[in-house]
Amino acid sequence: MNISTIWRRMLSVLAATSMVAVVTPVFAPAAAEVLNPNYPVCLQQWEWGGSSTISCSYRSWEDCKASAMGLPAMCLTNPYWSQPTSVRPSHRRSAPDRMW
Repeated sequence: MNISTIWRRMLSVLAATSMVAVVTPVFAPAAAEVLNPNYPVCLQQWEWGGSSTISCSYRSWEDCKASAMGLPAMCLTNPYWSQPTSVRPSHRRSAPDRMW
């Protein structure tokens, strides 16, 4: 093997490694969204390109519907919502059992 053959092989390995580094993020899975278990209602909003985001930060359907008005969005119950447990009765509303 001469020096030019070694250099060609090193450059081809470098090019292949660079290509893998560039293409890998395109096919990597998206990070999972964390749904806040402190709120009973979530807002799912669709974005350009077909993706969507879910934000669970609403205490009532009315708050969520007000935020969703005019947007490509819908309100839904938070599947991870845990009702607070206390000795005295809570004055909070229970989680809605329907979708809007």
